[in-house]
Amino acid sequence: MQIRPIASALWHHKGGTVLIVLQIALTLAIVCNALFIIHARVNRLSRPSGVDEADVLALRNQWLGDHTASQLRALMTSDLDTLRHVPGVIDAYASNAYPLGDGGWSKGVRYSVDQRSPASSTAIYFVDEQALATLGLKLVAGRNFRAGEIGDMGARDTLLPRVIIITRALADRLFPHGDAVGKQICVGTAAPSTIIGVVDRMQTWIGSYSNAWAEQSTLVPFRLLTSSMVYLVRTQPGTMERVARMGPQALLAANPLRVIGPADVKTYAQIRSIAYRKDRGMAILMGVVCAVLLATTAAGIVGLTSFWVAQRRRQIGVRRALGATQADILGYFCTENLLISLGGVLVGTILALALNALLVDRFEMQRLSLDYVVAGVVALLLLGQSAVLVPAWRASRLSPVEATRMA
Repeated sequence: MQIRPIASALWHHKGGTVLIVLQIALTLAIVCNALFIIHARVNRLSRPSGVDEADVLALRNQWLGDHTASQLRALMTSDLDTLRHVPGVIDAYASNAYPLGDGGWSKGVRYSVDQRSPASSTAIYFVDEQALATLGLKLVAGRNFRAGEIGDMGARDTLLPRVIIITRALADRLFPHGDAVGKQICVGTAAPSTIIGVVDRMQTWIGSYSNAWAEQSTLVPFRLLTSSMVYLVRTQPGTMERVARMGPQALLAANPLRVIGPADVKTYAQIRSIAYRKDRGMAILMGVVCAVLLATTAAGIVGLTSFWVAQRRRQIGVRRALGATQADILGYFCTENLLISLGGVLVGTILALALNALLVDRFEMQRLSLDYVVAGVVALLLLGQSAVLVPAWRASRLSPVEATRMA
C-alpha cells in the first residue's frame, strides 16, 4: 500500500490528526515517567532494612513528670530489666529511633573538624552493646561496642562519641577502598570519632529518607537520657503477638507513671507498612493515571477512526466497486493510524526525556532508562493498532451498494 495517498489524506484532516498525535505524545511522556516512578517505589517497598524484622518490635515510652538524668538512667535500666524478663523476650535496648521509624537525629559527616562542607549525611542511632544482637544486624568488619564504652547523654548535650559503628553504605561513600575500620571521622562538628565496626545494612529513619543516603547510618554508644524513648525488643520466633501484649502490661505494672498507648507498640510489619505508605499510595496513583491515559488515548483513536469512516463511506464504496478487497480497506485504516501513532511516539519520546530531565533537576530522581521509552513506544503502537481494528473492520465489511447509498 502506498504511503503518499494516505499522508495526503491526513494532511487534509490536520485538526484531528494533530490532536491525536499530541494525545499519543502526552500519554507516552507521562506513562513512561509514571512507570519509572512506580518501579522505583515498588523496589523501595521490598528493600531490606537490615533488621531481623520477623522477631523485632518497637515500644515507645513517655515518662510523666520531670526527672533528673540519674533518675532517667535508673528508670531506663529498670525498664530494660523488666522487658528482658517478659516470657518470649530475648533481649532489648533503648534508643532515640529505629530503622524505618520516625523522629530520629541526623548529622553531617566530615573527615576533619575544620572541613566546611560535610562529605555526607547520616542518621544517628543511640545504642548499647546489645543493639546489634537485638536488631539482628550483621557485623561485616571490626567489632561491636563493649559495655564499658557505653556512656550517658542528655538531650541538650553535645554529641561527642569516641568510637562509632557505621553502615557499609556510609563506609563505601567515605572510604571507597574498603579500609574504614580504624579511620576517624567527625560526626557533626564534634571531635573525631574512631570507626570500630561496619554493619552490612541499617536503613535510616523514614523522616530522613532520601535515596542518596537511605542506608547511611551511624551507631553511637550512648544512653539518651530523655523522658521519651523507644525500646527495641527481640522476641523468640512465634511469640511476637504475646510480647506485644505483655510487654506494655509489665512496664505499666512496674511503674504506671508513663504513657504507652496501643499505637506506641509496633511490629516491624506495621512499621514497614507505615513507612512506605506514601510510596505505596504513589505507585497506585501512578498506575491509575497510566490506565486512564491509555484508555482515553484508545477511545480517541476509536472515535477519530469511526468519524473518518462515516465521512468516507462513498470513498470506501467506490474503492470496493473498483475491486478493493476487505483486506485493502482494513490495511488502509491501519496504515493511516500507524502513521499517526508514529508521529505521536516520536514527539512523545522527546517530551518523555524532557519531563524526566525536569524531574531529575527538581526532585533528585534518577535518569529515565531508555528501556521504559522503548516499552512505552511499543505499547502505544500496539494500543493504537488495537484501537483502530474495530472501526476499520466495520469499514471493510461495507458492501459497495451500502457504502454509496445516500443517507
